[in-house]
Amino acid sequence: MSTITYLKGDATNPIDTNNKTTMISHICNDKGYWGKGFVLAITKKWPQAEVEYRRWESQRHDDDSHSSFKLGEIQSVKVDTNVFVTNMIAQHGVAWIKNYPPVRYDRVRQCLNKVAALALKLDASVHMPDLIGCGLAGGHRKTMIGIIEETLLKNNIDVFIYKLKQG
Repeated sequence: MSTITYLKGDATNPIDTNNKTTMISHICNDKGYWGKGFVLAITKKWPQAEVEYRRWESQRHDDDSHSSFKLGEIQSVKVDTNVFVTNMIAQHGVAWIKNYPPVRYDRVRQCLNKVAALALKLDASVHMPDLIGCGLAGGHRKTMIGIIEETLLKNNIDVFIYKLKQG
């Protein structure tokens, strides 16, 4: 089983993993909002990732059963030669409801299983900001690490988590 490599830096500037394909995976909400947190860095470097996310959301139907833009789904956008941004819909809205955060752990698991399948197909490593679902989405680090272990690491996928340098 692989391990998580923790790095200081920016996930939009991933380390070279021996010319493997790089998947930069992050959590998005199911309302189509894109404008806070890590997505700002993504848009600055790869505007097409936001354009494709918004296109995906605009194709949503009133009856979500026929839409691919819903909790548990992913969208992978090729932004460079061997780099993909993977938008994972695993956050219900953006606000806490009673004592429940917007992140949905079961949907994170569902998304990361899909990311794992794609990473295996592409022979890719997975890169994430520190730590997906634990900032604006309100998730717990220990829970999120457990989900990463049971989805990505158990499939022997290299995982890199970046913590921005302060200052």
